[in-house]
Amino acid sequence: MALSIDDIKKIAHLARIEVSESEAQATLSKLTGIMGLIEQMQAVDTTGIEPMSHSQDLTQRLRDDVVTKENLRAEFQKNAPALGNGSNEPAVAEGLYLVPKVIE
Repeated sequence: MALSIDDIKKIAHLARIEVSESEAQATLSKLTGIMGLIEQMQAVDTTGIEPMSHSQDLTQRLRDDVVTKENLRAEFQKNAPALGNGSNEPAVAEGLYLVPKVIE
């Protein structure tokens, strides 16, 4: 795919970038080089080659999945504020904090 100066100016206009004639010429040469590399890569015969996710066949070391902290939710919920309806019970239900209704 060959690009022209008009293509570069059109792309710059779409991107709302102002480019001078010299900048457009420099960009054209850079993009032409990139397109040439892409054409070279597309010309390589890759039939029978499996795609890979990484250039090296590495495996990640994983640690054992072991619980290191105990569940302290009940202790934390003892500090919840009182329900406020004359009861001194913490404002929790089924392990969740109760909050006042804000939206009707």
